[in-house]
Amino acid sequence: VQLQASGGGLVQPGGSLRLSCAASGSIFSINHMGWYRQAPGKQRELVAVIISLGRTNYADSVKGRFTISRDNAKNTVDLQMNSLKPADTAVYYCNALLRTYSSSQFSDYWGQGTLVTVSS
Repeated sequence: VQLQASGGGLVQPGGSLRLSCAASGSIFSINHMGWYRQAPGKQRELVAVIISLGRTNYADSVKGRFTISRDNAKNTVDLQMNSLKPADTAVYYCNALLRTYSSSQFSDYWGQGTLVTVSS
């Protein structure tokens, strides 16, 4: 199983970016997909998560600015980030809790991370 994230980059404060993540491999079922981020010197934190039924949860710091969406048929999850702030600068990691065909349990999988830099 592989999670491939893309879409990071440099953006000015107030700008927008869209992150995308695709899960591929021998996937039987995905429970939830989400995005985490880790800023320099800080712990990794949850940004947003979406479960298979579409229910979402956001960190307080991004509510109203970020929107997570998911395509269950394609096993993809996107994060639309608007009104970006310098405090949003971090490496963003895609995450999925999924079950493969060779396992009876759900496990966490992570993408490689994509850097988002918000700076003028």
